[in-house]
Amino acid sequence: MKLKTRLVIAFFTIIIIPVLMAAMMVSMVCRYQIGVVEKNYGITGTTISDFTNSMQVLARVTEKPYHELKKMSEHTFEMEDATELDQFNKKLENKNAYLLVRKDGTIVYTGNDDDRVKAVIEQLPGYGDTDTTSENGIYLGGDAEALVKQVDFRYDDGKEGSAFIVSDVSNVIPEVGHFLWEILIGIVVILILTSAALIIWIYRAVMGPIGKMQTAAQNIKEGNLDFELKPEADDELGKLCQSLEEMRGRLKDSAEEKLKYDKESKELISNISHDLKTPVTTIKGYAEGIIDGVADTPEKIDRYVRTIYNKATEMNTLINELTLYSKIDTNKIPYNFNIVSANEYFNDCADDLSVELAAQNVGFGYFNYVEKNVRIIADPEQVKRVIHNIVNNSLKYMDKPKGMINLRVKDVGDFVQIELEDNGKGIAAKDLPNIFDRFYRTDASRNSSTGGSGIGLSVVKKIVEEHGGKIWATSREETGTTMYFVLRKYQEVPVNE
Repeated sequence: MKLKTRLVIAFFTIIIIPVLMAAMMVSMVCRYQIGVVEKNYGITGTTISDFTNSMQVLARVTEKPYHELKKMSEHTFEMEDATELDQFNKKLENKNAYLLVRKDGTIVYTGNDDDRVKAVIEQLPGYGDTDTTSENGIYLGGDAEALVKQVDFRYDDGKEGSAFIVSDVSNVIPEVGHFLWEILIGIVVILILTSAALIIWIYRAVMGPIGKMQTAAQNIKEGNLDFELKPEADDELGKLCQSLEEMRGRLKDSAEEKLKYDKESKELISNISHDLKTPVTTIKGYAEGIIDGVADTPEKIDRYVRTIYNKATEMNTLINELTLYSKIDTNKIPYNFNIVSANEYFNDCADDLSVELAAQNVGFGYFNYVEKNVRIIADPEQVKRVIHNIVNNSLKYMDKPKGMINLRVKDVGDFVQIELEDNGKGIAAKDLPNIFDRFYRTDASRNSSTGGSGIGLSVVKKIVEEHGGKIWATSREETGTTMYFVLRKYQEVPVNE
């Protein structure tokens, strides 16, 4: 479940559940308190609505005593009997009320000695007031804070008399107060429990993935990338876990690539150092021979100087390879793509190769099967580098007395395919898939003697791929190797008139 969905659910839950639970609780508490009130005060028919109006409850509480008082007033001698009045007043005490009796404007009986009685007496209605001579009575405000029910009668001597049931509104009935407090406390408890449950629900949903991510971040900080962070759900935090896992994977790949790069760089330095050491030693030896006078004839001096020149040329080739490797590694090989004729271009390449290979006593065959109008999109200098790197690689590992290299150019649909075949030692099947990897050497001992940095074919692959083509090889041990690569043809797009 998404975090957004959880929050929406929590929002509605914290509104709906407390309302429903509060309604249920109010109903149960009301029923309980109604039972208590009816039992304590001897009333019936009390409803939940009565609890919303304390005056109505008080009026109901003194309803029965009011009718008893009316019957007493019919016997005027009872209204003058202090004992009868005290007994009646004791009944009212249980109902949070007391009795006042007035005769001809003078209070003749007071059932309460509270300080507010004076304020009540000052506000008592007159004889015959119809608003107070009812079951509901009237409310006296100010300092009195009382509900008054009035019963009018006449004494035997003809004087006006009034009896009042006074209910103290300031304290209300205790059960109503308890009811309100219970409702308030219940609502607070419901809110606390609902909030706590939702917080725990969201906390577990959030802190579980966050805890895992914290552990993962600590591992990454310490350089430990050999772990897996699995998202628990397809939500926002799950996607964050997935992103962190992808970051960890990339960091691990980057770290492994860096280790591999460092290893390759060290290997390159070692290869270059080893390959430079041989010509430097040769140059130094022949130079000392000239200085020491060992080369004492013009012929010897010429041979020594030519050897020094050739070894210096080898060193320059190695340095150029190192420079090219640096450019490849930073994607800074300069390309100058042109549209060139396949026939003319590869004819020129074949002429150069025939001269170069003849000087090394290696046979050369050239076979061109493309039409004269076929053109390719290529950087002539870089494609020539590809061909020369492949040829030089073949020459390094040529083990036959009479070496042979064939160049074939074929039309294969949208591409021109170039094949360079030699009759050298060949490449083992286990090594063939790796020969285009940087620094890969099929035979370290043989390479040590033949030289080379181990990046020649990786340069070839990079250049061919930058031309939009691909390169591959086939080989049989002791028979020879054939390198294939393709270059994209140039095709004119017809313009609609």
